Amino acid sequence: MTLTTPIPVPMEPSESPRRPTLDALGQALLFQDARSQNAWRDIPVTDALIKELYELTKWGPTSTNCCPARFVFVRSARAKARLEPALAPGNVKKAMTAPVIAVIGYDLAFFEKLPQLFPHRPVDSAFRADTQLATSTAIRNGTLQGGYLMLAARALGLDCAPMSGFNAALVDQAFFSGTTVKSNFLCGLGYGDPAAVFERLPRLVFDEACQFC
Repeated sequence: MTLTTPIPVPMEPSESPRRPTLDALGQALLFQDARSQNAWRDIPVTDALIKELYELTKWGPTSTNCCPARFVFVRSARAKARLEPALAPGNVKKAMTAPVIAVIGYDLAFFEKLPQLFPHRPVDSAFRADTQLATSTAIRNGTLQGGYLMLAARALGLDCAPMSGFNAALVDQAFFSGTTVKSNFLCGLGYGDPAAVFERLPRLVFDEACQFC
C-alpha cells in the first residue's frame, strides 16, 4: 500500500476555527458599559438567581481544574452585622446596603478534592508536599474564579461592587473559622443606582500595557 500526503481541503466559511462571538451589546454588558457600583436600588436578589450565578461561574477554567474558590453570599442583617466590623470606613455603606455581599475566598486545602475534579491523572500529592505551591495556586485560581463570578453576574443582569478594603483576619474569623479557607476579596451584588456611579476613569492604551515579542 502506498501512503500519500492528503491534499489540503479549503475550509468553508462555516468551518472557521473562530468561535461565534458576542455581539456589541453583549460585549458592552460585560465590559464597556459595566461599572463598579457605589449605591443600590431596593430590588432583592433571589436564591435562585444566586444559584444560577454559581452555575455559570463554575465553568471558568482553573489550572488542573483545581476550583479553589469558596463563596459566602452574605444577605441577612445578622450576617451583615458580622461583616461590618471588618470593613474599611469607605466601604461600610456600599456593602451594608447591597442586597448581597459575596465573600470570595480560596481553600488552601483545595487539593483534597483533586481526585474528584482531576481524576484522569493524580496531581494532589505535589500540592500536599509543597505548601508554597499550594498557596500560590489557591490564590491565583481563586482570584480567577472571583473574576468569573463578576462576569457571570453581569451576564445575568446584576451589577457588581468589588472591594478589597477590609480586614481579612476578621472576615476569616467571622465566616471561615475552623476551615482552611481564607478571604480574598468582597463583591457587592445587586442592581446599582446609576446616579451614584463615578465618572468613567481612563484605562491604559495598548502600547502602555502590552507588547509583541
